[in-house]
Amino acid sequence: MKYPQKNIASMAGLLPICLAALLAVGCSTVNNGSNAIKDEMVQPAPDAGFIDHPERQSKPADLPFQKVWIKPGLELGGYRNLVVAPVNTQYMLELDWMHQLSSANVLGDIKKDTQELAQYFHAQVVKSFKNDPHHRVQVIEHPQKNMTSALRLELALIEVNPSQSMLHALSWAGPPGTGTAVGLVNKRTAAFEGRLRDLRTGEVVATFADRDTQDAGPIDLTRLTWYGPVKGIMDRWAEQFVQIANRKPGEMITDPTAFTLRPF
Repeated sequence: MKYPQKNIASMAGLLPICLAALLAVGCSTVNNGSNAIKDEMVQPAPDAGFIDHPERQSKPADLPFQKVWIKPGLELGGYRNLVVAPVNTQYMLELDWMHQLSSANVLGDIKKDTQELAQYFHAQVVKSFKNDPHHRVQVIEHPQKNMTSALRLELALIEVNPSQSMLHALSWAGPPGTGTAVGLVNKRTAAFEGRLRDLRTGEVVATFADRDTQDAGPIDLTRLTWYGPVKGIMDRWAEQFVQIANRKPGEMITDPTAFTLRPF
């Protein structure tokens, strides 16, 4: 059966609209179940050692992080002040792929970049709390001794999986497809471990950890760095810290989807 040329043109014009509608429905469905989808798409990072008792942690359905422990009976609403400690990078420097780089100069540059990423993460957390219009939690940069109703947020950056192509360009040791870290690279993931400490007593009252992912677009300057879009992941974590601080009883904090649909 032959269709008139006019009808074919009309059908062709409707195709992008139909695809857009399907994607919109799909994206809505994905966002509604984003925490569950992340559980399927992104496996938690192995315990790095920053948290003393990781076995106490579990995956809460109402929080975006993969591992969480909160001291029983703790009332986080009683804390109104927050000190954000410098981000620890000790565990990043122990990753296997760093020790497979054939150039000492490149390794030095990556260590420098790692410190800069830690400083960026710290700055974004502070900025997110300071810019929060609710101001339920106040960031204290110079806390007084024995300060009450204050928590210290301690974070460790434990993983940044780099772009394999960038590592080869930066003198990766060995031919492509070799090395113990080859299964890790190119996954565009980052992970942290964190703990909340009562500033007056020094007691750790909560621990949490997360691994997340974010793909780079086809035109994206983050492709020119070994760490790719990790700053976008850090931005999201910083926002989630604020959302959790402002959370109402029973409220669910969802995680954005761990991937995007791209035509190429």
